Formats: sequence, structure tokens, C-alpha cells
Amino acid sequence: MKRFKKNIFALTALTVALYTAQGISSEPAIQDPYIEGFKAYAEEVKSYSNDLNHSLLSYVDEVKQAEKQVGYIGEVLPIPNAIQVTDGVYTVVGSMIWHNPSNFGLNNNLSFIIFEDGVFVFNAGANAALAYSLHQQIKALTDKPVKWIAVENNQGHAYLGASYWVDVGVKNLYSSEVANEQFDAGFDRTKREWSERVGKKITLSARNVSDQFTTFEDKMVIEVGGGEKVYLYDFGPGHTPASTSLYVPSRKVFFTGDLGFNERMPVFFKYTNVKAWIESYEAMMSTIPEDTIMVPGHGTPTSMVTLKKQTYDYLVYLYQNIEKIVEAGGSLEDALSLDQSMYQDRPVFRQAAENNARHVYNEISGGGF
Repeated sequence: MKRFKKNIFALTALTVALYTAQGISSEPAIQDPYIEGFKAYAEEVKSYSNDLNHSLLSYVDEVKQAEKQVGYIGEVLPIPNAIQVTDGVYTVVGSMIWHNPSNFGLNNNLSFIIFEDGVFVFNAGANAALAYSLHQQIKALTDKPVKWIAVENNQGHAYLGASYWVDVGVKNLYSSEVANEQFDAGFDRTKREWSERVGKKITLSARNVSDQFTTFEDKMVIEVGGGEKVYLYDFGPGHTPASTSLYVPSRKVFFTGDLGFNERMPVFFKYTNVKAWIESYEAMMSTIPEDTIMVPGHGTPTSMVTLKKQTYDYLVYLYQNIEKIVEAGGSLEDALSLDQSMYQDRPVFRQAAENNARHVYNEISGGGF
């Protein structure tokens, strides 16, 4: 029996790897065909061998545990290489378009900072495969363990990969309180939407681990070794109802989360509050020194001056001009005709410009979304 279990376990790594390479989840909570096959086999042999039945069921439990500890078994995805922002600070710049199967859901930035005591990751990724692929890039740069994870908001590309990091042993996970509550409440819907947009197989293994997060309001300070500190801020609502930003003063770098967009057109959703976004951005500018390197939620790292032009100035332009239209008794059609051509070189401009104008008009006039 021991030899049987040893041989079967050796077969497991290959079989599970093959399943995962085909996009089939190795997450025990999902209907893993390999595990389900052994459970069915255990039921078949039960009529003539209780010992073999118990051994097979024990083996299934061992496989489940082994898979969970690994976090993900599969090939590294061909995502962009992390670029160095400054000393020990890196970011993988995601696709500038919508999340879809071709970009594996990577249409935001995944970042990490190497500290004396370990690595701090900002954004968990849209799925375990992305988280694993980011982890391999980290391992290629340092042998220090990932010890901290923070997520920018409750959206799928920030949060759905969190279960991977929990499974590989990361204990310190952080989110703003509001965002964590929203992710928990909307987990099933978020997972379903990302499964449909990015792919069911690559998203299946995501689990709701919101109960593993330490949450904060407004501000939190984390000691990361070597006399360095990480500051987490929630400057208020905007693109999403809550948003975590990360500041490392010793490296002069600030990760805006979706407070900041560079190069890519900001996109408004039903839950976006543009006026509040402007105010939140102003709160950030009054807190973070102007000479800080800015790593946006979308787009390449830049200066605070450039990011202000790319995000804040656009928000103000749109809001102030549509406010004038509303106050003058103008119609939705007037708002939609507002000239935004100076931003037409930005990715997703055609999909976002009219939608954004409509959103602001409804926000100011009190119209329906």
C-alpha cells in the first residue's frame, strides 16, 4: 500500500501539471477532474476493500493539501517583464485595453518593493496564474520572501489573485476597510464577470480570502525592516468607492492605485464619483511631496506633474465644463458633444469619452445612470 501511494503521488505532479497547462484549475474547491476521478475510484473499490478505499480517500486529501500549499501548478504566463522604477522598486505595466483572454486579465499594474526583511507586493493579480507569474519574476530578482500584500481596490484585477498569496504562506494582507467589505459582498459576481471576460478556467481557482485581510481607514503605517516604513492611504472615493495608495518615503515612490491614470484614458463606472475623485486627488497632492515618483494604477511610472495633467486635469476639465452645460440648462446631447479631442491619442478613448461625459452629466444633473 505504501508503494502504491508513493507511485500515485509521483504521478500526481505530472497529471496536475498537465491539467493546469490546459487551463484546468488545480484548486481543491473546484471540480478537479483528477481528484474527482480518484474519489470515484475509491467508491468503486469500497465494496471489496475498505483498506484500499480509505487509502485512496487519504491520498485525495493529501493531494488537495499539496495543491493548496503550492498555490498554483502551471506554466509561467508570458506577461511583460517588471521594469525598475527606482532602487528595489519594480512594476509590471499591464495592458492599456480591457481585460480579456489575450492579456490574462492583466490590464492594471502589479508592483513590488524589495525591503531588508522581505518583499511587499502591491496588487494581488486577477487570478492565481498571474500571481504565480509575478512571483517568479520576484524570485528571479531576490531570494527574500514575499511578506506583505496590499490591494488597490475591490476590482477583480486587484483582488482575485489574493488566494494564491494566502496559499503560499503570505500572512500580511492589507486593504482599505470599505474595499474589503465590497469585495467580500460582491465576490461571486466579480468572479463570474472576470470568468466570462478573461476565461473560466484561468479564474476558477480564485477564492474569497477577504477574511485574511487587515483593513484600515484613511491611513496605516507598516514597518518593513531596515528602518523603512510603508504608508497606506485611502484618500477617499473616486474611480472606485474606496482606493488604497501606497507610499514609500525612503524610496521617494508613490503607488497611486486607481487614483492615477497615465497615458490611458480614465474610465468611469456606475460607482465612480468624479467630484469626489477630484477632491481625493487634491488630498493626495497636499500629502505627497511633488518630487515623488508616481506609479499609476494604469500606465507607466511618471512624475507628479505629468500624472496631474493626465488624470486630475482631465477630471477637472470634464467636470467643470459639463457643470456649465447643466447650469445653462443644456441637454445630455450638449454634454456628449463636449470637445475631448485633445485626449484622443489615449488607449480606449473611443470607448470611454462619450461614456465619461454621460456619467458626469448624470452625476451633476441627478439623472439616471
